[in-house]
Amino acid sequence: MHEYSIAYDIYATAKRAAEDNFATKIKKVHVGVGELTMINPEQVIFLFETMCEEESLFKDCKIECTNIPVKSECECGYSGNERFVCPDCGKLPVVKEGMEILVTNIEIEVEDEDD
Repeated sequence: MHEYSIAYDIYATAKRAAEDNFATKIKKVHVGVGELTMINPEQVIFLFETMCEEESLFKDCKIECTNIPVKSECECGYSGNERFVCPDCGKLPVVKEGMEILVTNIEIEVEDEDD
């Protein structure tokens, strides 16, 4: 179940970024999930939210997963979303996007310096 390790990495990344920026609260974490990652985003969301339950920095934090579609290229010049066989020449295209999991944005709150 690699969803757990992915959820933990997202949690740790958000926590580190918040601490580095002196955040008082993490409101939302945006994650891009490639079509070819073979993970279940719903499980990642559940596990992430479970990890956040006991951490005050993450109180009411939400996670939003968006799909990253496949983008591929072939040496013949083809560019598109074919994963297995180039429709122009029949060779194996190189997948350029769609295999990654990225934390794309972290929404935080910081304490006002005037307080």
